[in-house]
Amino acid sequence: MNYFDSSEEPEKDPYQSSPSLDVQNPQPQLRVMAPNRVKPILTYVLIAVTVLFYFGQLVIEQTTGVDLLFVFLGKINPAILEGQLWRLITPVFLHGSVFHLLANMYALYILGRSNETVNGHLRFGLLYFLAAFGGNVLSFVLGKYNSLGASTATFGLLAAEGVFIWQNKSFFANKGKSSLMNVAMILAVNLMIGLNSGGMIDNWGHLGGLIAGFFFSFLSGVRWEIRRVNGLPAFGDLRGIKEVLMAALLVFVAFAAIAAIPFLR
Repeated sequence: MNYFDSSEEPEKDPYQSSPSLDVQNPQPQLRVMAPNRVKPILTYVLIAVTVLFYFGQLVIEQTTGVDLLFVFLGKINPAILEGQLWRLITPVFLHGSVFHLLANMYALYILGRSNETVNGHLRFGLLYFLAAFGGNVLSFVLGKYNSLGASTATFGLLAAEGVFIWQNKSFFANKGKSSLMNVAMILAVNLMIGLNSGGMIDNWGHLGGLIAGFFFSFLSGVRWEIRRVNGLPAFGDLRGIKEVLMAALLVFVAFAAIAAIPFLR
């Protein structure tokens, strides 16, 4: 078990000015057990699966002359309106170029490891696919172009990163403010790139992933508290499995309701 050390300063005699006092009476150390962290196995699995999908796209297109994986799995609005609802999730595994793949897998590698080690496999997996679902839903309802890519999900991971830092800011001290500023800057830069892409980037997809990731994390993300474990103070999570599953259900139902709008027109 790892520990965080923090110092408790002993009371000093206000009339004692001897600099040797601290040497003779060293400060006691308060040992706090570090938060439980998991290995980001799911992050690596998602990267591997997404890369395999891209190689599949290349091989099939080289063989047939058509990107059949996109034809059957991409976000294509008329196909969704015909009832092919899996297209609101499956585009997260597809990419349009090597650069597109590398950019999204780098973002997943950085943000995925950070999120999964803190949130655990289940909460991270729900976050990833809910963000992908939310992004594709908003793109389906408000966008008119075909699209594909994992950026719907990575925008959700970015939102979750910001929510986690904000909800646990008391544990980060001054580092929390700088970390939040970094998240805000990354988000602003990516949104500006999207807005100036001339329609080449699915901004509705990014926004949907961001919103889904924000609300899921706000309702169910890790919120640290200090509690006693085996007589020692330790980090604990105020949110349990019930909060996680309830938040996932609420976000899913909300975006499913949004996805139903075009079918009612």
